[in-house]
Amino acid sequence: MRAAEALLLGLDRLFRRPVHPFNLQNDGTKTYAMWQYEKGRDTVRFFLERYTEEEMFRDKAVCDVGCGAGGKSLYYASLGAGHVTGLDVLEQYGPQADALAAQLGLADRFTFLCRDAADTGLPAESFDTVIMNDAMEHVADPAAVLAECARLLRPGGRLFVNFPPYYHPYGAHLSDRIAVPWVHMLFSQRTLIAVYERLCRSLPDGEERVRFRISTDSAGKKYFSYINRMTLRRFRALRRASPLTVEYYREVPLRPFLAPLAKCPGLREMFVKMAVCVFVKGPPGPPPTASGQADAPAGADSAHKTIAGF
Repeated sequence: MRAAEALLLGLDRLFRRPVHPFNLQNDGTKTYAMWQYEKGRDTVRFFLERYTEEEMFRDKAVCDVGCGAGGKSLYYASLGAGHVTGLDVLEQYGPQADALAAQLGLADRFTFLCRDAADTGLPAESFDTVIMNDAMEHVADPAAVLAECARLLRPGGRLFVNFPPYYHPYGAHLSDRIAVPWVHMLFSQRTLIAVYERLCRSLPDGEERVRFRISTDSAGKKYFSYINRMTLRRFRALRRASPLTVEYYREVPLRPFLAPLAKCPGLREMFVKMAVCVFVKGPPGPPPTASGQADAPAGADSAHKTIAGF
């Protein structure tokens, strides 16, 4: 074992591991799909200062990009969506999603499709709402995915995007086994891969987790293939190049008292909890928020806002 790996293993013992759905499923506490369903409101909480759940989902054709095991898609269906189509590249999630849909009595309003979000093969202008909750940081070609979302939206339809930036404390998405915050800024990818693989060996789904996160390139080098290292800066460029209009954007700090750091150019990427963006196909809607407060001009960097309690 290399010294860096031993150091990381020792450091990891000092931190309490965050609750993670993969571990809950292993423990028999609940399935990944049910965990997603129960956390459904959390996937839209950052949009609710401007939009209501009814505006987002009621009687609408909805596409959930990166739906995982479909639990959050079924939450949207439970809010009165006309139909929700969940897209994910992992076919293994389909049976779990369909089983929960049947259990909840929502099978007639939900369809799971194993598709590439950059090339769905679905008809143009099929959806009123497209939502990407914690998906933008995973897609291989974000610009192509945004273009596909624009193609799928009907005129006046909205794309709701939220994601934790890469330099978020757990932006490496390894917290199911490694509890150290900002670990990807402290150790090399080689060390992280070696330690993650070691910590997965004792798990019943350990091999599956490793396959899910780690690939090997043509030169035989292992790398994390399940994240694209999406940063706030990179997403800003994607927003500007998008065929859609930015109607709403804000950045949520890790905690209210950390808001000044979340606005500091040199530290911002590390202290923003979530980037929240709403695109519309066509001109933006009226500026008042759902709470009656005025929003800043659509797409302006000066529109970065914080909300209490996060």
